[in-house]
Amino acid sequence: MPANFVYMYSKQEASILKHQFWTSFGLYMNPLLSSEGEKINWVNYKTGEKNIRFKMHADNKAAYTAIVLNHKDAGIRELYFEQLFELKNVMDKTLPGSWQWLLNSEDENGQPVSIVYDEIEGVSIFNKQDWPKLISFFKPRIIALDEFWNMVKYSFDSLK
Repeated sequence: MPANFVYMYSKQEASILKHQFWTSFGLYMNPLLSSEGEKINWVNYKTGEKNIRFKMHADNKAAYTAIVLNHKDAGIRELYFEQLFELKNVMDKTLPGSWQWLLNSEDENGQPVSIVYDEIEGVSIFNKQDWPKLISFFKPRIIALDEFWNMVKYSFDSLK
């Protein structure tokens, strides 16, 4: 098959491949406990904070791990962003990668969010040969995010 050949998947095929990847990743991560020694759903990580979520995403060109701040009020969302930025030194010491900071962005539904993310390009969730690269990208970041969050989560209590 030529290197520039791109196979187009139907929506159903794409959905099945994505489901297979995330199920495989979840099973791979399942034995690992959180930094607090608890069983955790790594794929659907719950921060316990309504306006802060961790997201892992992969498509046909890239993948990213992100901290998404999704408060509906722009001013309060900015306070969350500023509070997170105050913790940047801790974050830089805890998380691998090169994290980008965007105060004003949009989620997949067009809703305003602030986002801090690390990305890998040139990988595809639809190429099973890329799955080891994706797992090697996601695993250390979500584990480190868990460790970071457990150190800093109480810093956000006053913003609730």
